[in-house]
Amino acid sequence: MKHIFKILAVVIIGLLYGCNSQKKTTSHSHDGSENHSHDTESVVKSTTNYYGNYDLEDGAFGTKTKVTIVGDTRVMVTNSLPNHETGTFPNPGNPNTIASQNITYKFPVTPKFTGKAQWMREPGVALNGIKFEPQTAEVVVCDTGENYRVEAIQDVIDLGLDFNHAHVQPTGAYHYHGTPTSMISKFDSGQDLVHIGFAHDGFPMYYSKSGQYKPSFKLLDGTREGEDCTYDNPKQHMDIAVGGHHDGTYGSDYEYVAGYGDLDECNGITVDGKYMYLVTNQFPYVGRCVMGEVETEQQGPPNGQPNGQGERPNPSQIIEQMDANNDGKLSVNEAKGPLKEDFSKIDSNSDGFITKEEIEKASKSRVQRPQGGRPQGGRN
Repeated sequence: MKHIFKILAVVIIGLLYGCNSQKKTTSHSHDGSENHSHDTESVVKSTTNYYGNYDLEDGAFGTKTKVTIVGDTRVMVTNSLPNHETGTFPNPGNPNTIASQNITYKFPVTPKFTGKAQWMREPGVALNGIKFEPQTAEVVVCDTGENYRVEAIQDVIDLGLDFNHAHVQPTGAYHYHGTPTSMISKFDSGQDLVHIGFAHDGFPMYYSKSGQYKPSFKLLDGTREGEDCTYDNPKQHMDIAVGGHHDGTYGSDYEYVAGYGDLDECNGITVDGKYMYLVTNQFPYVGRCVMGEVETEQQGPPNGQPNGQGERPNPSQIIEQMDANNDGKLSVNEAKGPLKEDFSKIDSNSDGFITKEEIEKASKSRVQRPQGGRPQGGRN
């Protein structure tokens, strides 16, 4: 009997050591320097190796995504239908219906880290073929010149997000603005870090179930400025009061503070010598830039950073935000704020429309508002 107890004791001790050995202290850095540590489970790939070739098909949802490694390129061919439950679409905040797409994505197999943040409207794609697009095209425009880009995850304007922090574009493209809850469950291999996608520079995207890696963005102190502000889309007009403290309703409510959290300005980090991006439950949710080389550069706000007074869109973004009928120009009914008040001045050829070129010309000549001498387009 004593012999049996001894055997049991050895087995129990072995199991305890076995459980503890699954965890280790991992060192990481934001840019390859100044390593520091968290106790975490080691980075491992899911049961299916999503770093290699794979086919992902789900008859229940119609998902068809095929990834093939061709030389130094990861080629993803997908119909961009999610492989999980979604919310109901259309809904009161999102009038669109999910529809299959026909998209081919290419990512470098061996990404090259540059350390230089480059803004990306669509920073990456999930393993199931659904794109990450954290920012919105929705903007609140103030008659006093401020423009505030609305965050998808906020409580002022209903954008129809479902429980996956996703909704649908007019093209039928379902896309994630934040943590893809159902997808994370699908790809969970039991480790803390769940591999969920690839950024366009080739670095992987992960989600930490424990939330131990914190973003380095914080809310600005002080209050917003802007009067007589409105939000419009083809089916809705809202008067918006932007005054008050920075509460996260707009992207410009946040500022990046290096070292404030664990992640860099693109929500990236180096863990066990491998650079990766984290999708987080806190702003920016999905990084709005990449730190590696990409073939096609996308232009946006400098370094993806808000200026604290509301982002000042460039002429192309202004057209995109106000162009209700998508004809590439603005009528007097579509123009808002200073553009509407100075419409006849900006419409240099008097054809009843404002074009991107005319906005650029007006910006260069710094068209003045009649009442206040404030430059067209917002505060400096």
